[in-house]
Amino acid sequence: MSAIAGILNLNGEPVSIEQSTGMMKALEKFPANDIQTWHKDNLFLGCHAQWITPESIGEQLPFYDYERRLAITADAIIDNREELFQLLQIDREDRKKITDSQLILLAYHKWGEESPKFLVGDFAYVIWDEKEKKLFGARDFSGGRTLYFYRDDEKFIFSTTIEPLFSTPRLEKKINELWIAEFLAIPDMNDTVDTYNTAYKNIQQLPPSHRISINNRKTKIDRYIKFKEGNYLKLGSDSEYIEAFRDVFNSAVNSRLRTHLKVGAHLSGGLDSGSVVSFASRILRNRNKSLHTFSYVPPSDFKDWTSNAYIADESPYIKSTVDYVGNIKDHYLDFVGESPLAEIDKTLEINEMPFKFFGNAIWIRGIFEEAQKNKIGVLLNGGRGNLSISWGQTFNYYAHLLRTMKWRCLVRELNMYSRNMHSSRFRLLPKIGMNAFPTIGNWLNREKITEFPLVLNPTFAEATKIYEKIEHHGIERVSRPYGDVTKNRINHFNEVFSWNATNTISTKLSLYNSLWKRDPTNDSRVIDFCLSLPEDQYVQNGFSRALIRRATLGYLPDDVRLNQSIRGIQAADSIHRMKSEWDSFISELELAISDNVLKEITNSPVLKSSLEVLKEGLKPSLIFDLNFTILIRILIVYRFIKKYS
Repeated sequence: MSAIAGILNLNGEPVSIEQSTGMMKALEKFPANDIQTWHKDNLFLGCHAQWITPESIGEQLPFYDYERRLAITADAIIDNREELFQLLQIDREDRKKITDSQLILLAYHKWGEESPKFLVGDFAYVIWDEKEKKLFGARDFSGGRTLYFYRDDEKFIFSTTIEPLFSTPRLEKKINELWIAEFLAIPDMNDTVDTYNTAYKNIQQLPPSHRISINNRKTKIDRYIKFKEGNYLKLGSDSEYIEAFRDVFNSAVNSRLRTHLKVGAHLSGGLDSGSVVSFASRILRNRNKSLHTFSYVPPSDFKDWTSNAYIADESPYIKSTVDYVGNIKDHYLDFVGESPLAEIDKTLEINEMPFKFFGNAIWIRGIFEEAQKNKIGVLLNGGRGNLSISWGQTFNYYAHLLRTMKWRCLVRELNMYSRNMHSSRFRLLPKIGMNAFPTIGNWLNREKITEFPLVLNPTFAEATKIYEKIEHHGIERVSRPYGDVTKNRINHFNEVFSWNATNTISTKLSLYNSLWKRDPTNDSRVIDFCLSLPEDQYVQNGFSRALIRRATLGYLPDDVRLNQSIRGIQAADSIHRMKSEWDSFISELELAISDNVLKEITNSPVLKSSLEVLKEGLKPSLIFDLNFTILIRILIVYRFIKKYS
């Protein structure tokens, strides 16, 4: 609930007032309920506090525990408070007044460097252990809060945001070309695979799921937690699985409603955010509180150009959810006149580094700002739902049944799927076969295989081995129509880089708007539970995402709960918003491609070829065209380099 900062002089010299003041001054652009600092000899800790939870009001942070000789500064909301109270044997009468940062400190006192494993929530914190002369810090498993640092032979400096670190004397802003190269080379929405590095040389970050300790000038960083798969939960019936899921998910939602302010939620027309909203509304109704929902809709002059399988304006499904769930004050935001090109500079300033969510940047920032105007303290969402609560793709599961020769189950599922989708089961068999045997499927569908262009300068790519590096982490330039999505899910939870990008912007938007984005579908207890379920709980009776569809019976309307034929697509109006700026956009791209810094990193002929496609004319579908994707990322990097190098 704070922006934190600190300095440890490794040479033993006292921290100068000038440097500590400089760090805290860099945080003044964020609103704060309180600003406190703590000095002792060669150590400085600071906290730019925003009071979100009831326990945080008036909280002393940084906090020094005289009895245990431990000091802490923390940016944290802990969700398993009751569990920790019991494990730490805290008297019931003391529990209401104990803050989350004090809980973290008590956990460290009991379990030492293993303590982050016992914490559930979004957190980044640093503890000074005076007895051991050790600085210890940790970041939650998904990196819900950011933590950057700079280290040399004389000092270790950390902060929630990057800017305060540059108050350090002689530390210059220099662009990290390797970070930029990874950013551009990776086809998907991940920024880099190297979760230590940032877009600036010498500035690093503590990766998600990692802890750091500094003792006797030695720095140790390691991962403290991983998710396990394969130990499947065995219950007696489908209804028992649903009951168990509802219990776990309700607890995750409930723990994220803890605020003395109003509660809000991002609501689309889909299952994930709808599930979060339906559970949250029930809980809040019992507390005589309403839930505020914020939904993005295209401007009224936009004409949906997408296919029948997609819908750009999800408001019919959103309103259906709102009406069915009840206890909701709904807000619909179209951001008329907002330009995605103008949004680039705003988002770069907030994010402090390049980003890939160009098509969604307007509503991501805009919903935070609208929520702040409505005095929201916690903004719920279902961002991790696709890989946790609503996992389950029919054809991947049917391919598994085919490979394992479970014919009876396959025939039954195909009959149900055909009935649900009003299609012939015999027409499905070729697709299932190619999913079951992807090597054959990809060979037969060679024309559907796409390659992400080689956007890096060949000489630079060969010298840095960037492509080899990202392939080592399972990221390929080739997109094949058939593959093992279950394997991709496992990789997602095993790799930490996949958590980084979304949480970077969320942390910083939360600081600008004094509210927290909170995702119950990303709760570690929910993920553990979902990974423990047998696959037949996720695909059942001809339905994909069967677990959450069954679990929300009575929670969501059937037109949302059982919809598996139409998907929302929230960036479809991006080109429409750019139509008055298209010519200037093309001109700026020409400048970007010819920029001397970028020419050393990028493959100019590839970029020029992509630009020729865009010069053919403005088409709404370009938002999902590889040529546009490449060039918009180039433009974002170009503006970043021009402004911040």
